[in-house]
Amino acid sequence: MLSENTIKVIQSTVPVLEVHGEAITRHFYQTMFTAHPELLNIFNHANQKQGRQQAALANMVYTAALHIDNLAAILPAVRQVAHKHRSLGIVPEQYAIVGTYLLQAIKDVLGDAATDEIITAWGEAYQVIADAFIGIEQDMYATAEKQTGGWEGFRSFKVAKKVQESDIITSFYLYPEDGLPIASHEPGQYISIRIHPAGQQFTQIRQYSLSDAPDKPYYRISVKREQGSMDRPDGVISTYLHEHIVEGSIVELSAPAGDFTLHAEEPRPIVLLSGGVGISPMISMLNTLVQKGDKRPITFLHANVDSANHAFREHINQLAENNDNVRAYYCYTQPSSSDRDISCYHKEGYMDADWLRQIIDNLDATFYMCGSVPFMQSVYAALDEIGVSPDQIHYEFFGPKAQLVPSVEGV
Repeated sequence: MLSENTIKVIQSTVPVLEVHGEAITRHFYQTMFTAHPELLNIFNHANQKQGRQQAALANMVYTAALHIDNLAAILPAVRQVAHKHRSLGIVPEQYAIVGTYLLQAIKDVLGDAATDEIITAWGEAYQVIADAFIGIEQDMYATAEKQTGGWEGFRSFKVAKKVQESDIITSFYLYPEDGLPIASHEPGQYISIRIHPAGQQFTQIRQYSLSDAPDKPYYRISVKREQGSMDRPDGVISTYLHEHIVEGSIVELSAPAGDFTLHAEEPRPIVLLSGGVGISPMISMLNTLVQKGDKRPITFLHANVDSANHAFREHINQLAENNDNVRAYYCYTQPSSSDRDISCYHKEGYMDADWLRQIIDNLDATFYMCGSVPFMQSVYAALDEIGVSPDQIHYEFFGPKAQLVPSVEGV
């Protein structure tokens, strides 16, 4: 428990963190990695270069300060981050390192404004928050290891099959190298894959959604090849997976994790919305619902550039054809002439409120959403416009959590 004085001191720093938060986290990562380069074997280098990790941490620190008198309010966000930490293999000793360099960054960036009282208060607050993470993650580690087919850390898997799903997405079917059972997973969860590309100094870890129903002898991930632009290079690991990982290759995986999962107990109709490679967890959910014979109305909405980029289209169409309760609709932003000729999509452009209002028969449904940040922000706003309550919407960000709207706190 934090003292009343500590809480007041932390709350007094909220306006400062709102202005200087990202400067603090940028300095934090620079100094920490300089002193502890081994941590670069864990952190996503691309998110660091693009500033996404710094922004996410700054928002997390700001949110913690804002709710320092009621930390239970941020517990759901803590659990979501804890899932990622467990998947990456974060250990308690690393929290001490983070705390040291975070406090130092606050002092370095704020200068004389970071009084001894402020640094002491933040030290106490950080320890309380770190202890919460450590306790939750220890329970997650124990659960992951003790479940049937579970394991601790990373385990070797063989790529048994590699299937091109679209021009930019390829699926990898991963079987345990030891031939023993594997842990089940909830539809919507992800695994971490650890690879040390030839010529790279550090091991790289990436998290990919599982793209098939659970309780199979394999895990399937469906990876988009991240193509760079003028200010952003090609994705290191996605490119490596596409170009260098072949059938027979061995990779290392951590056990499934994540709290973006299908709420099977909810009786309402289901609407699955995805953009681009955000289709991966939605396919897992759709396959699970169909395989279990779920009879609730299921509406599958997907946005993409065109049919060449659209993965699993034929599979989804087949499920819709074979199951009266499943409907599928697609939006293409740049359909090709052949797409237009064969009418393989339902709307040209983006998902918007008017179109969603026409397609979704019953707004008293449960909505699941995954895709890029711009896609999710746009669709979230459209759902709000047509009267869907926030508590009906479940969503997952790829990479560090961002914000859907200014009033939605992201960690």
